[in-house]
This record gives sequence, structure tokens and C-alpha cells, in this order.
Amino acid sequence: MASSPFRSLVRRQLQLAFRPRHQLRAQSSSSSPQSSSQIQDKISKQIPSSSLAASASAVATATQNTVISRPLWQRLGPVTRAAQAYGRSQKKRPYVTQTITSMFIFFFADLGAQSMNDDDYDPSRTVRNIIIGAGTAIPAYSWFMFLAKNFNYTSRALSLGVKIFINQLIFAPGINIYFFSMQALLAGDGISGAVQRVQDTLLTSWINSCKIWPFVMAFSLSFVPLEYRSLFTGAINVFWQGYLSLLNRWAEAREAEAAEPLVAAPIALVEAV
Repeated sequence: MASSPFRSLVRRQLQLAFRPRHQLRAQSSSSSPQSSSQIQDKISKQIPSSSLAASASAVATATQNTVISRPLWQRLGPVTRAAQAYGRSQKKRPYVTQTITSMFIFFFADLGAQSMNDDDYDPSRTVRNIIIGAGTAIPAYSWFMFLAKNFNYTSRALSLGVKIFINQLIFAPGINIYFFSMQALLAGDGISGAVQRVQDTLLTSWINSCKIWPFVMAFSLSFVPLEYRSLFTGAINVFWQGYLSLLNRWAEAREAEAAEPLVAAPIALVEAV
């Protein structure tokens, strides 16, 4: 009888040692939710409800500030979506996008310029402008990519000033020479007519470009993302190309007036004979 408690103790230990594993996992899993819930209760008791409310308010305020801090052009609905689509096209197919954009710019610029004249609408002038615009697209794009990747100094003001100076010194007169000479060549005036057209218009166009494009370039390089710069400058370029078309038309008129005495003199001589 004295050994009975000892035998029962040994039997109990053997049962615990050889108990199936799934029963042990069931006991451990059933005990863990109770312990985790107890821990959560303790944490919630230690953190005041006012702190939780303040944290939620801070998160809501941060989210609201993030939405409000977006630029205005990103909150314009269809306009924003159209600009984003243009930016994606600019990244995927820059040359095609630039060519089509430039053709539309020169098309609308010539329409505006011809509407300011008293003459009848001349579709051949519009065609000439579209051809010239297609020719300027890729060189202009390559030039502005060159400016974006070069002349980047530690001083932002110095970088901006150098880029604007080089643009006005090289690109502005070069693109104007191309525009006015091509206008004369496509109109059939020949090399001498192209040289005369450039002489009549280059200086005036370059001086007036210095009044506009340095400010446009400064804003574009400072605030406009690279993929949207051509879209921004293109909107300004519609008006600028309209001015150049008017300037070209005025030069044509002056050249025609200057050529009238030269044509009339031989006619008068023949009539006198």
C-alpha cells in the first residue's frame, strides 16, 4: 500500500510523456489567444484614449496636407490627364511627339497671323509653316535636352543664367535664321531672297526674343518637369511664331515695294523707245 502513491505518480509522468502531439498543439494554440488578448488589454489600459484620438487626428491632417500640397496643374481633372498622357508619350516617343507638336504649333500660329492681315487666307503659307515647324522639332528637342544635361553648377542661379545666355546667343538667332530663310526659299525667292529676308528680320526678331524668352526659359527650367517643358514652351511658342509670321509678311511687303521701281524702270524705257 505504501508504494501505491509512487506508482500513480510514475503512471502520470508516463502519460504526459507519451501524449499525442496534436493534443499538445491544441493546448498551446488555445492558450495563446488568451495571452495575446490579455496583453492587448494591458496595452490599451496603459495608453489613454486621448492619445489614440490625437494620433488619429495627426494621421488625418497629414493625409489632407498631402492632397492639398499637390501642384495646381495636377488637380485640373481632364487637363491634368491630358498633360500626363502627353508626358508619357514624350518619354516613349520623343521625336514623334515633338514633330507632331511642332507642326500643330506652326499651323495655329500661321492661322493667327493671317487673321490679323487684311489679305485673303493663303493656304500655301500655312503649308510652308507646317513644313518649317516639322523641320525645327528634333533640333529644338535635342538642344533643350543638351541644356538640361549641361551647365549644371553648384549655384542654381549661375546654372540658370548660363543656360539662358547660351540659348539667346546660339539657339535664338539660329532658329530665326532657319525660319526666315526657309520662308523665302519655299516661296521661290531663291538664295538671294533668303539672304535678304534674314537681313530684314533677324535683328528685330532677336531683340524682341530677348524681351520674352529669357523669362520663359527661367520659369521652365526652374519649375516645369523635363517631360512637360516642350508642352509649356509650345503654348508660348504659338504666339511667338504668330509674331514671326507677321514679321515675315511685313518683310515680304517691303521687299515687294522695293522691287516695284526696278520692274517699272525697264517697262518705262521700253515704252519710251
